Amino acid sequence: MSLTRFLIAWRTIPLRDREVIDALVHPLHAGPSAELSQALKAWRGSHYWSDEPDGRHLVLTHPTGPRISERWGLHALLFAVTLFTTTLGGAVLSGTIGVDVAFAPRHWVDVILNGWTGGLSFSLPLLAILLCHELGHYLTARRYDLDVSPPYFLPGPPAPFGIGTMGAFIRLRTILTDRRQLIDVGAAGPFAGFVIALPVLWIGLALSHPVTEPGGGAQGMQVWVRDGQLWQVGDSIITYVIRRFALGDVPAIALHPTALAGWFGMFVTALNLMPMAQLDGGHILYAAAPQRHQWIARVFWVSLMVLGWFWSNWLVWGVLVLVLSRGSLGHPPVLDAYRALPSSRRRLAWVSLALFFVTFPPAPFSS
Repeated sequence: MSLTRFLIAWRTIPLRDREVIDALVHPLHAGPSAELSQALKAWRGSHYWSDEPDGRHLVLTHPTGPRISERWGLHALLFAVTLFTTTLGGAVLSGTIGVDVAFAPRHWVDVILNGWTGGLSFSLPLLAILLCHELGHYLTARRYDLDVSPPYFLPGPPAPFGIGTMGAFIRLRTILTDRRQLIDVGAAGPFAGFVIALPVLWIGLALSHPVTEPGGGAQGMQVWVRDGQLWQVGDSIITYVIRRFALGDVPAIALHPTALAGWFGMFVTALNLMPMAQLDGGHILYAAAPQRHQWIARVFWVSLMVLGWFWSNWLVWGVLVLVLSRGSLGHPPVLDAYRALPSSRRRLAWVSLALFFVTFPPAPFSS
């Protein structure tokens, strides 16, 4: 069914992966009318409304041409390798195996047979958090008919040199239409990951136990392996509140591997929500305040460098972000940067900022 009889004017923007139509709707149908609602059900693509000074607009999208053939074998292989390395690390963190065994390939069959239960208590919740984070981005992008890749998982060294993964990412292979799409795609990942990380952290802390040392000198959340204490991780607001609910006023806690997975889920949420460059927080900042994005990002970057006094790796993270953004900390434009952002998305930006503050640990690790 044609939509032209409901419209006053429209412009069509052909892109590589889709066609975008910005249409001014006739006032008689801007409600929308029952006729227009019925016609939109037959539209082959996505659409949403935009209230602008000259009236109500429809932003219509429909895919053009065949979709890129995804390399599902590669995605599956990367996920499988990451599951193995995080399970290996989880077996170390649970004390099921020693560090020496984790880095001896000839013992890996024994690890799989004997250490998988302890390892999976870390790897499964951690990968669930990462997967939901990336699926939040992916499914939101697909809802807008954007060309996006499935998640790529990155394996990494297991404990004590890492956690078995360096995270995951998706590739957005097209320009976004406007700032509404940008904030929706950018915020969907951290919020989806947080929804999973919250119960994982709570359950994991309930499985954790207090540390008792002679003299009562132990403090904070500690990670132990067979050879003794490995890490001490710092609190964010959310971890502090939940551990108080789960364990009460306990000065020191030996974290269960599931609790550590939840802690890393919160940490990943905070890292992604940093308001600079092309991190998720940078996407949200640009969508909410494109003119102020550059200087806010610079102020935050300087603040991160100051936090390097408490944890030196903030300096490494800041330099890495600076290099990846080619020194500008800026953000590429969207197709229509002037379309107004709905008030609901402005509220989403403030909620995203609040989520960043409650999940951010100023000193994530200490000796």
